[in-house]
Amino acid sequence: MRSRAVGAALLLLLALGAAESRHRAWPRRGAHQRYTPDWESLDARPLPGWYDEAKFGVFVHWGVYSVPAWGSEWFWWHWKGEGQRQYELFMKKNYPPGFSYADFGPQFTATFFEPDDWADLFRAAGARYVVLTAKHHEGFTNWPSPVSWNWNSQDLGPHRDLVGELGTALRKRNIRYGLYHSLLEWFHPLYLLDKKNGFKTQYFVSSKTMPELYDLVNRYKPDLIWSDGEWECPDTYWNSTDFLAWLYNDSPVKDQVVVNDRWGQNCSCHHGGFYNCQDKYMPKSLPAHKWEMCTSVDKSSWGYRRNMVMAGIASEEEIISELVQAVSLGGNYLLNVGPTKDGVIVPIFQERLLAVGKWLSISGEAIYASQPWRVQSDRNTTSVWYTSKVPDVYAILLQWPKNGVLYLASPKTTSATKVTMLGLEGDLKWSQDPGQGLFISLPQLPPSALPVKFAWTLKLTGVE
Repeated sequence: MRSRAVGAALLLLLALGAAESRHRAWPRRGAHQRYTPDWESLDARPLPGWYDEAKFGVFVHWGVYSVPAWGSEWFWWHWKGEGQRQYELFMKKNYPPGFSYADFGPQFTATFFEPDDWADLFRAAGARYVVLTAKHHEGFTNWPSPVSWNWNSQDLGPHRDLVGELGTALRKRNIRYGLYHSLLEWFHPLYLLDKKNGFKTQYFVSSKTMPELYDLVNRYKPDLIWSDGEWECPDTYWNSTDFLAWLYNDSPVKDQVVVNDRWGQNCSCHHGGFYNCQDKYMPKSLPAHKWEMCTSVDKSSWGYRRNMVMAGIASEEEIISELVQAVSLGGNYLLNVGPTKDGVIVPIFQERLLAVGKWLSISGEAIYASQPWRVQSDRNTTSVWYTSKVPDVYAILLQWPKNGVLYLASPKTTSATKVTMLGLEGDLKWSQDPGQGLFISLPQLPPSALPVKFAWTLKLTGVE
């Protein structure tokens, strides 16, 4: 199957060259700034405002790895790339001799995939954007890629355009749509050939990576491209700057599209749009550049795995605490779930997403479109994190003080100072200490009467 796919891919080399020539020949647009294919120019592009305002998104890892659903989404690599003993034993125990990874393809059925149900869930979770894996490192594409013959969701398995269907459902609900795309493919013969050649040749890039990226943008017009799989090669091998210059200058999403920082070796945390830096990255202090923390409800895998256990599932408190901290430090929070091969988002994942949505329904005022305050966490405790929307400041309390009185050292009071709790009516009593901080008397209510059961938000008006 893969050899035929490579043959079909090679036929596209001339067509790709013609397409790239057309991109270069497109006329310049009036007063619009033209970005040149170098990092100095590309990094100067302002990040479209919608992304910073969104704050919270949902990541979805879904592919052929959802069929064995064991270990992690790196199943194929651990099995055949590394030859890990536990993966070999798993296959020997559960599948017949000679069973290949490609044989999992027809079993990726998406039988119960209802894009409107997914979109309703993500909206109820409070997500302002969703990022779907269009293609992971295994090379299987969740759309009818013309350069992935018989290894895509239209030709094999679901026989559906999964990328297109979810995009339609999300946009009906005004949720921004992002697409994850892996630059590399572990076992593609042309990638292995380029690797053998020390990445001095670009057969794989010309026939596979770039045609797919152009196709995704022109066909689905994503609001975000979440690139990955860059780590083995420099950005010059991937032709990343040429693609991004086209994306910013002439693509159908040139004014709204956002990208991350995974475009080649040494790009992470240095070049691109917002920074991921590394998986599950959380800085210690306020970065100078917009960033995003991506993490997963299942702490040990991004794709669905049948052998997950409750001890490995992030709790509601852990998730909301990370969300609060990320936003306080100027970041976005992208929370991943892995659907089953049938297209089911299992109940424990749904429960976690809905818990975030319930919290945001009360506290979202302090999250969406907020900005970092002059202080991110109170200097007397790490359990209070600040956000702001001029002229208000929000203090998000992760631990309830035993005596019911909260001390905030950072805010400076004025004659107009007022303190409220989001979700409750009425002002809270406060007093000023000699050091200009605040003593706030929290509501004397049973836990069931509080607006949320964790991460309570105080709105401070008239403070400096």
